Amino acid sequence: MMDEINRLKQELNKTKTELNILYEISNAMRTTLKLDEILYIILTGVTAHAGLGFNRAMLFLVNQKDSFIEGKMGIGPDTGEEANRIWKQIEQQRMNLEDLVNAFKSSNYALESHFNQQVKRLRFPLNDKNNLLSVVALEGFPLHLTAQTIDNYRHDPLIQILKTQEAAIVPLKAKDKVNGVIISDNIFTKRPISQDDMRMFIMLANQAGLAIENSQLYEQAIIRSNSDSLTGLWNHGYFQHLLQSEIEKAKINKGTLSLIMLDMDNFKIYNDRLGHQAGDRILKELAHLLSDYSRKMDWVARYGGEEFAIILPQTNKKEALIIGERLRQIIDEHNFAQEEIMPNKKITVSLGIATFPEDSETNSELIAVADHRLYIAKEKGKNITCYEEF
Repeated sequence: MMDEINRLKQELNKTKTELNILYEISNAMRTTLKLDEILYIILTGVTAHAGLGFNRAMLFLVNQKDSFIEGKMGIGPDTGEEANRIWKQIEQQRMNLEDLVNAFKSSNYALESHFNQQVKRLRFPLNDKNNLLSVVALEGFPLHLTAQTIDNYRHDPLIQILKTQEAAIVPLKAKDKVNGVIISDNIFTKRPISQDDMRMFIMLANQAGLAIENSQLYEQAIIRSNSDSLTGLWNHGYFQHLLQSEIEKAKINKGTLSLIMLDMDNFKIYNDRLGHQAGDRILKELAHLLSDYSRKMDWVARYGGEEFAIILPQTNKKEALIIGERLRQIIDEHNFAQEEIMPNKKITVSLGIATFPEDSETNSELIAVADHRLYIAKEKGKNITCYEEF
């Protein structure tokens, strides 16, 4: 009788622990609608000692438009030594899930790992039934690859990359639609993945799928409300918000950022000669060039009229000059419609660069410095990148 009571107490305590883990992760997911923060919370919930405790986790999202499943984020050490160091630090500092999430919000350190960069480079055709991730995404069922069954998938590209002996692959669902997949393993501790682990993993994934869908809907709404109607770039108001936000991040991380102000040369001549519709087409074409040839980490906005702004996070002045010159040359070499009517038979741009904190520590002053240098570039003959006072 006592044995049965003890067993029931153990089961009850285990259930309470599991419910508490799911409650903490669910609460954390409700604190933000930003997709990168949601993904980090999900993966931290899968890997943290206060969560499911897997060694590594990778999250892929379905890209229905291009029919791919794409790596978005990975959390996990690169080596066993690094794993022990991280786990020891977390234990010593008594970091819970909330502490880990707050650390992520104040620093991009977790995203700079080799493992995360490797995951973000992965991309698989969605309709490839020879690919495990695609199969899970298409069929919507979890897979537990045990030490006995994983050999059947040794030729799978992801299993070859992971070099693991056991893995759990779980779909992320929202309203019966799969919007992503998580794969986790215990490559360093070699702890077997139990049925309880799989059950908890699936429950977490069900909550995560809904959180991701809400975040994606939120981001779509943000894009619609803060986009310039002509070019599709971020509008002036959202640019101001982004610049302030990036400056705050740079202050916290004691880092740098640069700002490029870019203006089309002699645009009034083009507009007056060919009309505003032709001018609008050129502005849209220029916006596409800036967007296509800027880095993924950069923010490109239409500042107003024919003037554009590019925020370059984690970028010093020397790096910003290289980026600005590359963009200027790309535009100079691009063939725009009827550009032969322009003074130099070409559509060109002038650029001004300012850097935080070297030139200023406030967003308004940084804009003023970059704008002043843009004016200098115009005065010096146009089609120039200016990064300092002449």
